Amino acid sequence: MGERLTRTDVEKIQEELRQRKEEMRPKLIDEVKETRAMGDLSENFEYHAAKSAKNRNESRIRYLERMLANATIVSEESQAGVVGMNNTVTIYEPEDDETETVKITTSIRSDALNGRVSIESPLGKALVGRKEGDEVTVRVDDSYSYKVIIKKIDQTTDSSDDQISSY
Repeated sequence: MGERLTRTDVEKIQEELRQRKEEMRPKLIDEVKETRAMGDLSENFEYHAAKSAKNRNESRIRYLERMLANATIVSEESQAGVVGMNNTVTIYEPEDDETETVKITTSIRSDALNGRVSIESPLGKALVGRKEGDEVTVRVDDSYSYKVIIKKIDQTTDSSDDQISSY
């Protein structure tokens, strides 16, 4: 099974692919040609930097194309009152006596530092399908788990502001 993506994720990936192939690729190829003409390639830093940038772009294109080819499309819809895709969830962690707000996303849009948690992560797996007031056990691995209580579920369905990860 490949990456789990929403239709919005697929659109964002297709747009990035278009930009990388139609806009960035020609510019990077021209830059390699120009810097190659500057002389001795063994001491030409500009050439090596341009070649590296071109290779990173080509690598990202291959990565995104593989992701799309193997993707499983998941729904962005969720039931009212139940944690689902793109919902913002306020949780209470009794162990740390802290309240945290997270948004449930696909792994390509996850960013734990900015409160976006993947449906593939231990926390995401534990929360999806649960209701307000539920006490949930988050299993990090076989030797460690912790409990959280779902305090509030906001049916935020818009994912237009979430950017896809660079890798």
